[in-house]
Amino acid sequence: MLTEIKTERLLLRRLHEADRENIVALQADPETNKFNVVPHTVEGARELYDTWMKQWAEHGFGYVTVSALDDPDVIAGFGGVRYHEWNGERVLNLAYRFWPFTWGKGYATEMAAAVVEWAEREIPDVPVIANIMESNEPSIRVAERLGFKVHTREEFEGAPSLHLRR
Repeated sequence: MLTEIKTERLLLRRLHEADRENIVALQADPETNKFNVVPHTVEGARELYDTWMKQWAEHGFGYVTVSALDDPDVIAGFGGVRYHEWNGERVLNLAYRFWPFTWGKGYATEMAAAVVEWAEREIPDVPVIANIMESNEPSIRVAERLGFKVHTREEFEGAPSLHLRR
């Protein structure tokens, strides 16, 4: 079971029902969807949130909220890993999304490093992957900083996508 994780600057904790509207708004925000060929809608984000909560209930881990340690009441974003099926293989999908006011602070790299370390220690038999649109250069740089390498190039929702692994 994943409990909260504290990094040098961040508090990562499980999603709660009280986080729903904030996370749904973040997931559906047009600015945070600029690299998605098919942007998330509010309705779709609500359905995803239900899926993420089910992941926690069934497996004891999943996406987490991300807050600054010095301001834990303000959610900067969310991210983490969850079980996913990719090309017939069970994997842990690494994903994240942050509010624009946090961009450029290194939060994505710091959060992802902590979560990937946890996943590789606690669930070593399931690979951690990142699927990133080729146009999303900031996320590709985050993955590369963490030691992810391009495993395959594929099409996702009609656009070129990279499938990265460590």
